[in-house]
Amino acid sequence: MNNLWTDLLDQIQTYYAVLVALLPKLALAVLVILLTLSLAGWAKRFTQRRLSQRMDDPLLANFLARLIKIGLSLIGFLIVLSLVGLGEAAASVLAGAGISAFIIGFAFKDIGENFLAGILMAFKRPFRIGDVIQSGDIEGKIIGLSLRDTQVKTFDGKDVYLPNGMLLKNPLINSTIDGFLRNEFDLGIDYDSDLNKAIEIIYDSLREVDGLLWDENKSPNVAVKDLGASTLNLTVYFWINTFDSKVSGLKVKTEAIRNVLAQLKAAGFYLPADIVELKNYNRESLASKAIS
Repeated sequence: MNNLWTDLLDQIQTYYAVLVALLPKLALAVLVILLTLSLAGWAKRFTQRRLSQRMDDPLLANFLARLIKIGLSLIGFLIVLSLVGLGEAAASVLAGAGISAFIIGFAFKDIGENFLAGILMAFKRPFRIGDVIQSGDIEGKIIGLSLRDTQVKTFDGKDVYLPNGMLLKNPLINSTIDGFLRNEFDLGIDYDSDLNKAIEIIYDSLREVDGLLWDENKSPNVAVKDLGASTLNLTVYFWINTFDSKVSGLKVKTEAIRNVLAQLKAAGFYLPADIVELKNYNRESLASKAIS
């Protein structure tokens, strides 16, 4: 019995000696962890703030800031393992993390694909916040960006989250990336109308609409679209500046149509509707047929 207590006390003293020897390393490791987390958080905020001032794309600034934070945190973690005498364990952890990442990436292929697509699009993004895009059947304004998906506000008020992988693989239409958007509307005039006079009136009426561009390459244009059943159909093209927050595309189009129609009618132009031909094969009165 005495030997048991002696051996137990010896083990306790051995553990005590190990703990005493390890305490300074543990204290230093805790200090390194706190300093690393503090430094990583400060570096992320500083980097994101400075990059946001110099970049138009907030996703890229946020991505680089997060990358710096993760890198500093990983370095601090490896330093802590080395301080407590687990340097070989650190190497094993890195190797195991690589294998685990491969397995998890294969199991969650779609998630990994969207994440990688988000990284690629962060460096070469085909749109910015506020741009109007169309991908497939989804059309709307970009209001949010992340490494996994892109948030689009459709024109009927719905929030759609498009996976980045889908945006990277499918055709993407950006209507506002360069700040210019062309719009159009059709109208029909009578065949006996003076075409040159009608076009002149259309141009004059468009000059009264605020928001239209009259630059050398962005001026309104009027062209004959086709010959309808009862009308000579014209198409009116015009450009707006999408970077101007005071300009509403729908409002400008409505005002343009209203002005054009009002001035054409004031000038005596007839804007006929489509002709519908009715054939009575039974040679009966249409009125009596309807009453019966």
